[in-house]
This record gives sequence, C-alpha cells and structure tokens, in this order.
Amino acid sequence: MTKYLLILIFLIQSLIFASGKDSTLFVAFYNLENLFDTEDDPTTDDSEFLSDSQKGWNQERLERKMYNIARVFRSMNDGKAPDVIGICEVEHEFLLDSMNNQFLRDKKYKSVSPNSPDGRGIQTGIMFKSDKFKLLEVFADTVKLKGRSRTRLILGTALLFNNTDTIYFFVNHWPSRRGGQEESEINRITAANALRTRIENIFYKSPNAKIIIMGDLNDEPNNISILEHLKAKPFLCEVESNEKLSQVDDETDLFNLSYQQFSEGVGSYKYQDDWNMLDQIIVSRNLVVGNKIKYICNSFEVYKPDFIVTKSGKYQGAPFPTYAGNRYLGGYSDHYPVVAKFIVNMNKKLE
Repeated sequence: MTKYLLILIFLIQSLIFASGKDSTLFVAFYNLENLFDTEDDPTTDDSEFLSDSQKGWNQERLERKMYNIARVFRSMNDGKAPDVIGICEVEHEFLLDSMNNQFLRDKKYKSVSPNSPDGRGIQTGIMFKSDKFKLLEVFADTVKLKGRSRTRLILGTALLFNNTDTIYFFVNHWPSRRGGQEESEINRITAANALRTRIENIFYKSPNAKIIIMGDLNDEPNNISILEHLKAKPFLCEVESNEKLSQVDDETDLFNLSYQQFSEGVGSYKYQDDWNMLDQIIVSRNLVVGNKIKYICNSFEVYKPDFIVTKSGKYQGAPFPTYAGNRYLGGYSDHYPVVAKFIVNMNKKLE
C-alpha cells in the first residue's frame, strides 16, 4: 500500500512540475491612448493632461486608467497575462513601473521605456516577465524626419528567454496620418527604413535571429512602408504556403502575422466607419519555420473582450476609450490590443 502511495505522490508531483513549465510564449501590443502623469513637464507639451485642462486629468483618473489597462493584461493568456507586452503612448517609464507595482505585482514585470524626443513626450515601452527573461541590450533608434519634426523612438530590446534563446523585440509608434495618408506617408517610410537598417544589422551578425516587431504603425499591412521598405511579407496560415516558405533561402525575410485578419476585413482601430489594422505583429523567418520557438498559426488576434468594447450608440463595437474629446468616459483605449502565441519546444537544442 505504501509503495503504491509513493508512486501516486511521485506522479502527482511530476504533473505539477510539468505544468509549471510554460510551453508557449504569449506576446501582446497595446496602444494605451495617452497614459500621462498629472505633473507638468516643462520640456514637453503635456498641458492637455493636467488638472486645470479641459480634460480635468487627475490622480484618480490616472489610477483608474492604470487599473483598467492592468485588467486587460490580466485577462489575456488564459488569465496568466502576456509574457511580453509592447506599449505606446506612455509618458514615462515610471508610469509603467507604478502600474506594475500597484496592479500587476504578482506578474513580476520589468519595464523599459527610454525618454522620447516626441514633442508631447509620449514614448514606446516594453514590459516582460522577469522570471522568464533577462535583459541583454537596449536599442533606442531615432527616426529623423524631414523638417526636423520629432517623433517617437523605435525601441528595441534583446531578451534572453528561459536562459537559452535570445529574442529581439522592437516596439514602434510610427508617425501619424495627420495631414492625410498620402501626404504623411514619407514619414512612415522613414520610420520603416530606420527599423529595417537595425534589422539588417542584426541579421548580418545572426542570420537566424529570432525577431518580433510590434507596434502602432499608422499604416496597414499592404502599404508600401511595410511591404517595400520594412520588407514584411504577408503571412497566411495555409499548408501550401508554409511548405513553400520552408524552401525559401532568404533568412532576412520578415512575415506579417497581422495580414490574414487584415485581408478578412478585421482592424484594431476604427476611423469614422472604417476599420484599420494599424496595430501589427511581424516576425522573422526563424519564428515561422524554426523548430524551437514557432508561431502558432491563426493565434494572431485583435483582442477585444466584451468589457473593452463600446456597447451602444454611434461607436458601438469600437474600443471603449478613456475620453470622447474632452468628455471623460473612464474606458481603456481607442485601440484594441493585438496578440500572438508561439509554441516553445523545450526538448529542441538551441538553434
């Protein structure tokens, strides 16, 4: 009896241990729609988000917004929250730290968000689980636009995953379409070229590099900034296309995981009556044909749980934002987050 009891205990312990080993990597990107502090920064134009502004921004509303954002993250990945989160429209790194300390402490996130040259002071950032990743390197690339206008940095990090694999993550918030899509296109082409230059440098040193690009690109997957300058090809989850893909020799290819849903009319941001796939996740070839860490087909998703969706009125179905103009709504963001999942084969040797 004792022998069988010991065997049963061993089996239970083995199952518990096995379940503790993550077999997936869950990645998310979220445009936070103006996560500002309440203090006046004399070096940037943050007057819109002060207590005496028309928006009436204050500490209570800030904490409510951080709670809301954390709630979205907690709902992802079957309640485990993402392993890595790319972020844009945050004013300072310490706001991410504050959100993590107050509302996500158990997730053990660390955050990186270098100071931005953007005139409003909004930044790109990344959060990653410190029990799974070690920060190896940070890249902060300036996008030099014509006319000396300032825009957000392209944030890159090299993260060591599970002490075995280096994965490069790039977080983007490309220049807006203000002034018209065609008129402003050159600015996003400039951003795409800056990112592609960095990517080429990584591929030169490591042709099989694992690279994940995410962000609000303010262009769609079929625009020339992405197709021709970033050189991110459409990726469709079809057996035939994947078989052909495995025969491609160019390790420097990038593949846009967002393209399939985009081709089906899905979007992450609603402008007037049109859905736009502005928020995207793009990966290197190794992550779609490799055997150590590999994209799970059709796992890319515009993530919209019921509680972040506008329920009625003119904007029914759109993301539930923090403000409508200057009217406080107490919502989440004017963008939906996007997510993707990767299978991790712990038995494969390092590629």
